[in-house]
Amino acid sequence: MSKNFAVIGVGGYIAPRHLRAIRDTGNRLVAAVDPKDSVGLLDQYSFDVKFFTEIERFDRHLEKLRRGPDENRVHYVSVCSPNYLHDAHCRLALRVGANAICEKPLVINPWNFDALEELETETQHRIHTVLQLRVHPELLKLKQSLEQEGGQHDVQLTYITSRGPWYHVSWKGQPDKSGGVATNIGVHFFDLLLWLFGPSGDIRVYYSDNNCMSGFIELEHARVRWFLSVDSRDLPFPAKAGGKTTYRSITVDGKEIEFSEGFTDLHTRVYEETLAGRGFGIAEARPSITLTHAIRTTPISPKDECAHPLLNK
Repeated sequence: MSKNFAVIGVGGYIAPRHLRAIRDTGNRLVAAVDPKDSVGLLDQYSFDVKFFTEIERFDRHLEKLRRGPDENRVHYVSVCSPNYLHDAHCRLALRVGANAICEKPLVINPWNFDALEELETETQHRIHTVLQLRVHPELLKLKQSLEQEGGQHDVQLTYITSRGPWYHVSWKGQPDKSGGVATNIGVHFFDLLLWLFGPSGDIRVYYSDNNCMSGFIELEHARVRWFLSVDSRDLPFPAKAGGKTTYRSITVDGKEIEFSEGFTDLHTRVYEETLAGRGFGIAEARPSITLTHAIRTTPISPKDECAHPLLNK
């Protein structure tokens, strides 16, 4: 049976992936909200979506639906708003009788999980998050291979996603609203490392500014050098000469697994898993949020032999 969905932050960058996932899993979008009204893309999915520019009116509409026939109420709220609003919007979803599917990061600071867990218990509804790298085919193969091999590994993780000046003017460039580079662009990759290699121990940060970060993490089964950047000048190839503007790479024991491709339908796969009862909840999200918070608050260490090759600041 199809479910009714509502979307918070439907005018944002990531919302179209959620809209496609809702449609492609056979479900129905019935309501959406965004403070910006340039949301003509909604017509690609339905001509019968109630749209609001004020969260209060959106909340009132969902509450009205909750008190009406079950076939009209909203079953899931997809949260695509700025990072610092995620937990508030997840609470809204649960309070109107829906489950939440929230973009990364579920929260910025790990202590914010506690109230969400309490509300899950009170409402008997669930909060899910989007950890799409866990459903990437190449990374699933890597995980299976690592489990068969066992032992310790030397890992190098690089993620460069080019952003223009707008990035630092927007909320994404404000650490108190985005969590900074480690949380805003890194949380998926730190979740990936924890998923592949186990819990973290020693943490070192070698460089940190508004554009990039670099450091070292000792995990249960790996020693990891990592580099994150939103600066196109850090790309290992010239973007202006026809190269791609995003580079994702993980090297395990000297063998590179380049996974810049295969991202187009990962949100749909996450939705499929969530609707089947196999989604990623607070328990899965907590370790990476705890790790990124620790990285943000770790003092800069002197560069040493563990520093990433791209660290040239």
